[in-house]
Amino acid sequence: MIVRIFQVVIRPGKEEAFSTFFHDTAIPLMKRTKGLVHVIPGAPLPDTPSEFCFVMVWENINALKAFVGDDISSPHIDPAEAELVESRSIKHYQFVESELLL
Repeated sequence: MIVRIFQVVIRPGKEEAFSTFFHDTAIPLMKRTKGLVHVIPGAPLPDTPSEFCFVMVWENINALKAFVGDDISSPHIDPAEAELVESRSIKHYQFVESELLL
């Protein structure tokens, strides 16, 4: 399995609009995406009010490519978020089996 960590920094003044998009569009979209085993959405803390993230666990590299295309370093951008986001970062890791501490 593949772990994908997707982080965004929101343009100043666009935090509320992005928060609405994040909760109403992005999270529901990710929850119904084929090949995605688990998704953990992360909203900002008070000291980083413009940073959001998704930690995703994909079945395999092919499932991830089916969602984002062959270039997995490329973000999947919804047109509704394009003007709200200042920067994005994406990292990938090999999943390591372990017990969840939740």
